[in-house]
Amino acid sequence: MARSKLIIFDCDGVLVDSEPLAARAYERVYEKHGMSGVGADIIAQCVGMKQSDIIVRIRELTGHQFPEHADDDIWAETKILFTKELKPTHGIMPFLDSLAVERCVASSSSVERINHSLGITGLARFFGSSIYSSSMVRRGKPAPDIFLHAAEKMGANPADCVVIEDSPFGIEGAVAAGMTAIGYTGGGHTYPEHGARLTAYGAAATCANWNEVGLQLAKLGFHTEGIGAAAG
Repeated sequence: MARSKLIIFDCDGVLVDSEPLAARAYERVYEKHGMSGVGADIIAQCVGMKQSDIIVRIRELTGHQFPEHADDDIWAETKILFTKELKPTHGIMPFLDSLAVERCVASSSSVERINHSLGITGLARFFGSSIYSSSMVRRGKPAPDIFLHAAEKMGANPADCVVIEDSPFGIEGAVAAGMTAIGYTGGGHTYPEHGARLTAYGAAATCANWNEVGLQLAKLGFHTEGIGAAAG
């Protein structure tokens, strides 16, 4: 029997403030292999994609062909930066503490990266084994596959799911899955047009902090007792 409500969280840029660190890792690794010019402006156009799709997109944007044998270098460099510097997004810990709703993670990152990110930031306890990666499905975001997979595994109907995403690709995928999408713009990689862009891709609302997310969830009929006060 399907549960009544489910909140699906993206990981990078939503639960953890990882995108600036990930961009730095890509830039370092590409430079290591003799390919310059892969800066934050390039990586910003890849936010929300899984690694294999990011590599393809960087090639399209810069002409750089990343060597297949070096794929593991990207996660190795990213892991070093995450271990030293990764933080949860501001206010997410009290928000999750006060959230009396079924939840899970659906991310374009690998299972190893998701677990590492949640573990070092202290967020793993909020999700247990309810972790879903694009590596588990055929197509990454903006396809709806990861969201539909997560809903099925959690026993929820897509129409009863709310997805919290920071990227246009994630919003697009959530909408394609028949779910309500909330755009989150509270990460360190946000920019002035961020909210408007997420709205253009189908976000029902955009929120700059977790207090605003709580208010939007209340409007959608989720039980949000104490969320606003805790996450402000």
